[in-house]
Amino acid sequence: MSMNYFMGIDVGTNESKGVLIDENCQIIHSEVTGHGLENPKPNYYEHDAEAVWWGDICKLSKALLANSGISNHDIHGIGVSALSADVVPVDKNCKPLRKAILYGIDSRATEEIDYITDYYGPKRIEKLIGRPLCSSDCMPKILWIKNNEPEIYSKTYKFLTASSYITAKLTGNYVIDRYLAGSSFAPCYNNDLSINQELAKELYCDPEQLAIGRETADVVGSITKNAAEATGLLEGTPVVTGTDDSGAEAISTGVLNPGDLMIQLGSTCYIIYCSDKLITDERIWSEDYIIPGTYSLDGGTNAAGALTKWVRDTFYQDLKATANGENVFSIMAKKAVSIPPGCNGIITLPYFSGERTPINDASARGMIFGLTLNHTRDHIYRSALEGVGFSIAQHVDIFKEHGLKIKNFMCVGGGAQNREWLQIIADITGHTVKTAAVTIGASYGDAMIAAIGTGFFKDYATLSRYIKPGQVIEPNMENHTFYQPMKQMYKTLYEATKNTMHQLSN
Repeated sequence: MSMNYFMGIDVGTNESKGVLIDENCQIIHSEVTGHGLENPKPNYYEHDAEAVWWGDICKLSKALLANSGISNHDIHGIGVSALSADVVPVDKNCKPLRKAILYGIDSRATEEIDYITDYYGPKRIEKLIGRPLCSSDCMPKILWIKNNEPEIYSKTYKFLTASSYITAKLTGNYVIDRYLAGSSFAPCYNNDLSINQELAKELYCDPEQLAIGRETADVVGSITKNAAEATGLLEGTPVVTGTDDSGAEAISTGVLNPGDLMIQLGSTCYIIYCSDKLITDERIWSEDYIIPGTYSLDGGTNAAGALTKWVRDTFYQDLKATANGENVFSIMAKKAVSIPPGCNGIITLPYFSGERTPINDASARGMIFGLTLNHTRDHIYRSALEGVGFSIAQHVDIFKEHGLKIKNFMCVGGGAQNREWLQIIADITGHTVKTAAVTIGASYGDAMIAAIGTGFFKDYATLSRYIKPGQVIEPNMENHTFYQPMKQMYKTLYEATKNTMHQLSN
């Protein structure tokens, strides 16, 4: 009897990953490919959707099949995810009409956010979205195209986010999952996933220009003849709706029940808390979660791995990888261990790309505060790690304000390989931090979702028997106590300087 295999591919900010898993959720083979990130102007971040998103899908699917030795006949389902809250306008042939405008790191649509906010008024905004608009919202980005690129706007057949674009290229069908529809395209989707015709037409676009809402694990089509030729996959192979990278990664690491929390330490930091009730709080985002009957409370720090990369490139240019293959980040992490908590009086605000939650301020700016002549680059590096830790702690405190308990605190992503960073997060929050045994990320979750959608697994709860724990990091409670006044100083620094930040950003 042949084995069932499932493919998952995730397209990220700087690289894409693909995996093949078997029916026991064991990874049979994985592939990774890198790509660039375009920053044509301050606060503008773009990808070439056809070259990067679709190009990576084709490259990875072919490599997975060729290098695993598994026949495309034995692939029984495909799931995809991609960086969330993007906007790419396409024509009737799904050909992009411009570069894709990326998620919350792209904050070009600030005037549109202000206009929409004034148009609706604060009370209606709260009723429609439950929070202020921010740079992670797609409808202001669509309005930006309408205002600034009318010739492209008039030619657009569909306005898509990344996962919708990829699924359309694979199947010919334009869909978006509940998680992204509610979180990124608010207020244009209703709770039953239908498009709010009146709201869409009123400001943004024709309702027909938006993708059809579906559940994440729904089979929404199959590999077309053209997609088969481009990817090496078998024509007719089932494809599920797919979702964003953070949602898929949350599934892969075991965020399956209320009380489960995921901290995704990638280029940015993304936070997902699974709740059994919907919470309205303007500091964070809330919507339906991928798992039916649950809700997601989300947040995002715009610069996490991107900040540590900036520190590396700015202050550690002399370091080289060692002969045994140890990379520069590993060397930096070892140096950070020797720096005491608090870095002898430095606090870093990680707002180097503006900030999403909890301050929702695209004009926020980064700060390294408290420097003296006694500080070194190692102090600055550790302070950057702590700055992201303080941001995470702000979100944890918000959850606690609403009486929500954290039962399972998981860290994932490239930053989770840095044990010192995990220890800092544990110490600042006071929570035991865990990693999953399989840390490849969202592509693993994509393959699991494909297995659910095609009926091989009954439901998401089934996945709990396959997702195993990895590292367990206990907090140092002495350090936790030390960090508490610094956490308040972190908050105060922003409040005391935000007006100056806004003046600098103009």
